[in-house]
Amino acid sequence: MTIELVPRASELPDVLPTPRLLGNGMAVPVLRTNYRRIENWRNVRAVTMVWFWSVFLAYFGVHFGVAAALVAFILMGPMHARFAILMHEAAHKLLFTNKRANDAVGKWLVAYPALVPITIYRRAHFAHHKDEFGPEEPDIAFYSGYPCEPADLRRRLLRDLVGISGYKNFMSIVRATTKSQSRKVATSILAVQLGMAALFWLGTGAWWSYLVFWWLPWLTQWRVLNRIRAIGEHGGMGRSDDRRLTTHNVRQHWLSRFWLVPYNTGWHLAHHVDMGVPWHNLPAYHRELQAAGYVTDAITFQNYFQLLRSATAAAR
Repeated sequence: MTIELVPRASELPDVLPTPRLLGNGMAVPVLRTNYRRIENWRNVRAVTMVWFWSVFLAYFGVHFGVAAALVAFILMGPMHARFAILMHEAAHKLLFTNKRANDAVGKWLVAYPALVPITIYRRAHFAHHKDEFGPEEPDIAFYSGYPCEPADLRRRLLRDLVGISGYKNFMSIVRATTKSQSRKVATSILAVQLGMAALFWLGTGAWWSYLVFWWLPWLTQWRVLNRIRAIGEHGGMGRSDDRRLTTHNVRQHWLSRFWLVPYNTGWHLAHHVDMGVPWHNLPAYHRELQAAGYVTDAITFQNYFQLLRSATAAAR
């Protein structure tokens, strides 16, 4: 079954406020404190493990033949997804309770390895949360234009897959080194990339391992995953005070959580109702919204395939 991309008014029950939730969906203060609690040890483990698995995959790809290299290359896409979501947590200041540690780790061990200028991202991303699809929406190009023809989405994904989108992104960082206002950040990002190249060389014994198993997956397949995730979050939605009209709700499965939406980021409606809830509490907060009747089956896509079918239903 394919459901409509944007919920109808009849599918949005007026159930708020409740004794546990305010009129905007946020938990009442006594509960909100618990939902917003940051568990530092989880993020220490998460950052450590994404680095371990990234270097391990490169080593595996270098030393165990062509088939292993292909597997390592493909699996590096989900590793980039993990770096991106941990960077997103740091941008929200949800990585660590200590804000200096949050910003330092978020910048040097997460964002810059993922080629993201986190201070710029944070400013733009907060504009996104303040008013989705508003005049300051930074990601409108990702979210608008849906539903579209299937051929339109295939063309966009092909541009991502062959590296056209990623190359433009990379060159914007390179060009930023020539401008005084952006030189420091851009140079820092590229310096971190050189450090990663040295680390991958040291860890694998192959000078080219960084290019093949980090930079190239970022340039190509990560762009595909990122676009699909973006469509799954806000594709075809619109400006509204009701977050159910700005953000999709998709049932989460282990496969999509591995490939596309790690660290519970697939519970994106819950994240937009309260952006102060860290990733490890999003499933519980989502259940809170469900129990209140705010999130219902009528507005829930059963999986990302169903959502993409709805997002390419323009010709039907």
